[in-house]
Amino acid sequence: MDLLRTLPIGLYLEQPSTWLHRIDGRVKFAWLLGLLLSPIGASPQWRLVVVGLLLLLTAISGIPRRAWQRQLGLLLAFSLMLFVVTLLLPDGIDVDYQARLPTGDLVTLADAPSAAETLPQPSGYRYILADWGVVRITRRSLNLAIRISTLTFTLLYSSTLYLLTTAPEEITAGLEFLMRPLRFIRVPVTEIILTLTLALRFIPLVLEEVQNLIRSVRTRAINWKKLGARGVSQVWLMVAERLFQNLIDRAEQTANAMAVRGFTTAATHQVRWHQFRLGWGDVMAIALLLGFWGARLWP
Repeated sequence: MDLLRTLPIGLYLEQPSTWLHRIDGRVKFAWLLGLLLSPIGASPQWRLVVVGLLLLLTAISGIPRRAWQRQLGLLLAFSLMLFVVTLLLPDGIDVDYQARLPTGDLVTLADAPSAAETLPQPSGYRYILADWGVVRITRRSLNLAIRISTLTFTLLYSSTLYLLTTAPEEITAGLEFLMRPLRFIRVPVTEIILTLTLALRFIPLVLEEVQNLIRSVRTRAINWKKLGARGVSQVWLMVAERLFQNLIDRAEQTANAMAVRGFTTAATHQVRWHQFRLGWGDVMAIALLLGFWGARLWP
């Protein structure tokens, strides 16, 4: 199992360089915020449009299928499972229905005509969409299912697609550019950006350590049936302990490497890895973003 190839979560795809790679990091970050913030308070139709836009963007981006097929399939399956579970569960509204006609010897509910037979219905609106005894689907449960599934998919996949097509140095440089006004209120912007840069660089190391430990367990051909539940839990606790120990050692090695190179503070050791330059593609992306928000805010 190669986690770095089969499930590249949070990794940057250097080759091939697509048109999505060449868009300015600040513009892509603005698009990411737009995709994450626009579903808030939106209709179910708009949330489905955002999901469709992400799928369309993946299809036309030119990114190899091996880079997104597995994680996209897992996210779609997980979102579909959330949709089905939320759709079939009760909607959370406990309403006691009471008869409009009095019950007695003269008038009973069985003899009284229903409202649908006596009064013309103004529209075909129904709150209960389907009722199969134990399972009942209402409009609220349908809206909740669409909301939860689409928000989960949008949050996870838009962030993954952004990290897949944007270099870590470009991400941190763009964030530092956007957070410059916070320096006037003495926010440690440079220290925050340095921490984010190290965290993004640390993601492949974590996946590599997990991959090596899983391979080491598999090569020992452990008979899990003979161990029992207690033995299996002890083995995985040992693996988790070893994982944290390896990650701490990696972090210590990184700190030692920075100290050897004379690193003292983030403000005095800034390295410009990326130079921003807006092109025609970035201008078109900004125009499309404005149109995207215009369609979202249109009454």
